[in-house]
Amino acid sequence: MEEYMLPCLNKKLFGIECMGCGLQRSIALIFDGEFAAAFHMYPAVYTLIILFGLVAFNTFSNFKYANKIITILAVLNGVIIVGNFVAKTFIIN
Repeated sequence: MEEYMLPCLNKKLFGIECMGCGLQRSIALIFDGEFAAAFHMYPAVYTLIILFGLVAFNTFSNFKYANKIITILAVLNGVIIVGNFVAKTFIIN
């Protein structure tokens, strides 16, 4: 499956990872049943799945606090993604 994955153009052109690097591999690891490895690869994967699931559910069936929950999850995902990017780019390397 890895041979069909898209390469990160940001990493190829500029030599640094983008904020989405690792998401494809993380999803592939989830399908393989390696949940801890998926989290290590891209920490925001599970909160993104929950966010997109709630957005899809809210599209077909509105529930009372949907906008607040989706906003909180979106902000949480942004913090996790930016924090992971900063950690990988400036702290770990």
